[in-house]
Amino acid sequence: MSSFWSGWIIILTVGNILGCVWLIWWTMRRRADESAQGDVTGHTWDGDLQEYNNPLPRWWLWLFYITLAFGAGYLLLYPGLGKFGGVLGWASHGSMYEGEMAKAAEKYDPIFKQYAAVAVTDLATKAEYQEAREMGKRLFLTYCMQCHGSDAGGSRGFPNLTDDVWLWGGSPEQIKVSIANGRNGVMPNLGLTPEQVDNLTAHVMSLSGRDVDAAKAEAGKEAFMTAGCIGCHGMEGTGNQMLGAPNLTDNTWLYGGSPGVIKQTLTKGRAGVMPAHKELLGEEKVHLLTAYVYSLSNK
Repeated sequence: MSSFWSGWIIILTVGNILGCVWLIWWTMRRRADESAQGDVTGHTWDGDLQEYNNPLPRWWLWLFYITLAFGAGYLLLYPGLGKFGGVLGWASHGSMYEGEMAKAAEKYDPIFKQYAAVAVTDLATKAEYQEAREMGKRLFLTYCMQCHGSDAGGSRGFPNLTDDVWLWGGSPEQIKVSIANGRNGVMPNLGLTPEQVDNLTAHVMSLSGRDVDAAKAEAGKEAFMTAGCIGCHGMEGTGNQMLGAPNLTDNTWLYGGSPGVIKQTLTKGRAGVMPAHKELLGEEKVHLLTAYVYSLSNK
């Protein structure tokens, strides 16, 4: 952080604290023409609705002051004012943090290493590895639930991990690659006319047996063959896991299967990103997380 921005942050922060102190003092000070506490102020609405002078209790006012004093004290002792590190010299990457991480590694790394030597299919299915699955679940709830949900059921744009529908493959090896290296799925804008989009939408819906206009679906089949769709989804629309291209015949939709959503996909494209976790978690934790994810659809 540059000295300019550090100074700017300090000025804004300190100025806001002092401004709050002044505002509380100014609004709560007694004025010369102020009515006695409990008396009417002379303000009247609707003929007989009067305002009384009932200020906040003094202890409530002092809570405001105490809160501001606490904030100022915290910023004096700990980092928070630009580049000023606080008089205690505390840092999240300091010896205390590193010491706690070292203790955790000493306790849990041997367990991760032990399970890393066991096949994913065994960790996922055998009763004696229930503890491993529980550890994998905790990893999932920490790093994966934000997108896939706590129950791994997914949401719009984020795959359901509990079924047997996989964009990039559901084998242990493929799941591990997805977790470790991440995935980037791209559905391009095909540059079609509105009529072609309508027809292609009908054809795509027909692939999963849904009721559509037969004439439009037939016309859309030609667009499916010529607009580049078969390059990813195949002649029959069954998809290609090597490319992350979904199967269009199973009536399972990542972004939604309504005509409007399908048209939006065809006209605007889609770009799905699964971030890589190898550097964050390491090989052994990725192995354990793979086993848990694999167990969700192989119960």
